[in-house]
Amino acid sequence: MFENLSKRLTDTVNRLRGRGRLSEANISEAMREVRIALLEADVALPVVQALIERIKSRAIGQEVMQSLTPGQTLVKIVNDELVTVMGSRNEDLNLNCPAPAVVLMAGLQGSGKTTTTAKLALLLRERKNKRVMVVSCDVYRPAAIEQLKTVAGQVGAEWFPSTPDQKPQDIARAALDAARRQLFDVLIVDTAGRLHIDQAMMSEVADLNKILNPIETLFVVDSMTGQDAANTAKVFAEVLPLTGVILTKTDGDARGGAALSVRYLTGRPIKFMGAGEKLDALEPFHPDRLASRILGMGDVLSLIEDVTRKTDQDKMQALATKVVSGKRFDLNDMRDQLSQMQGMGGMAGLMDKLPMLGKLPDPAAAGAMGDKEVKKMLAIINSMTKKERRFPDLLNGSRKSRVAKGSGTHPSDVNKLLKQYMTMEKMMKKIGAGGIKGLMRGLKGAMSGGGMPGGGMPGGGFRR
Repeated sequence: MFENLSKRLTDTVNRLRGRGRLSEANISEAMREVRIALLEADVALPVVQALIERIKSRAIGQEVMQSLTPGQTLVKIVNDELVTVMGSRNEDLNLNCPAPAVVLMAGLQGSGKTTTTAKLALLLRERKNKRVMVVSCDVYRPAAIEQLKTVAGQVGAEWFPSTPDQKPQDIARAALDAARRQLFDVLIVDTAGRLHIDQAMMSEVADLNKILNPIETLFVVDSMTGQDAANTAKVFAEVLPLTGVILTKTDGDARGGAALSVRYLTGRPIKFMGAGEKLDALEPFHPDRLASRILGMGDVLSLIEDVTRKTDQDKMQALATKVVSGKRFDLNDMRDQLSQMQGMGGMAGLMDKLPMLGKLPDPAAAGAMGDKEVKKMLAIINSMTKKERRFPDLLNGSRKSRVAKGSGTHPSDVNKLLKQYMTMEKMMKKIGAGGIKGLMRGLKGAMSGGGMPGGGMPGGGFRR
């Protein structure tokens, strides 16, 4: 997300960052480039105009002109204004009401409401320890009810049965009654979407809102529709008491116009963003972290949260104990690390949160290259015997040929993997021998070799 906008903005502000003094002409020229970058990102024109005006009025004032580091001060102003236009801070779900807290999901057909309903149920179960019931009031789309039943089972949420011959209003009343009787903490209601906004759709969802009296009414919108997403959200907000927006498919949105437009045009906060097809790919929307990513400064806080939540802490502890005790780091350990990296969204997901991504020639291509290489590495390791994974020195020429054939790769790929493994093993030995000091020496050595075993991306991809 934001690849194009991020590159244009970082190029613009970097040209000014090192200047000892900025003139009004410098700033006006930079603002023209920022305006073009925002319009190319499909940000709504009123948002672009307001954003540029705010940045320019602050930049031409004494705040920048009298600063000792005017370029850096301008970067901070751009960052602050991006945060402001997206909503200043994360706004969590309001579940502070007598149980069950009802969450109503609204939006157009194809926006991903049903999948997002399951994602939200999983997030509430895992991160807030809530008992969640879900129900579908979509009696029009074929298999909508069965789809929700399937994904609800996958995330461990209670599914309330409904059928296409029922009225949506009757389904809503029955589900609310069942959630109350069975003492569920949260009831999430998936509603029908349409291909376009029409009066029948609006009347039905307005009726459901009156019956359920939800504490949260969330508008689910496809971010790839750009400023149209914000305009559609604005229409819904005029009919429904929306409390927030969920942006879906942000992983496929290279522009990011919706994220920068929705809050300003609707006055409603973006509460979550979906970034992938997996059911755990729903994250709270943090404007400050997203602004940092847009300006090429990464999102280290979200990266740390991902590592903490999505990695197997028992395996991490077992590896740490193994390394410190002096036992050999083997290919089973390497496979575990690669698998956990995939669980965090692969190289593309990690790179999106790393600082100064704009220095790479093509961040998206680098991420794709990394993911492809990681899959190849896992295939090679999985083609080895248990003994070979424990004792890599056994891999002679004939064994390497067999492994390459079994993994659909070339012997040179097996040699490349083993070279990367040896780099990691040396680093682990330093950690085991020197504790924290050994860890720092190992990290320094890895960074000087290109940042990752083998240099750059796994498999010797792009370097910084």
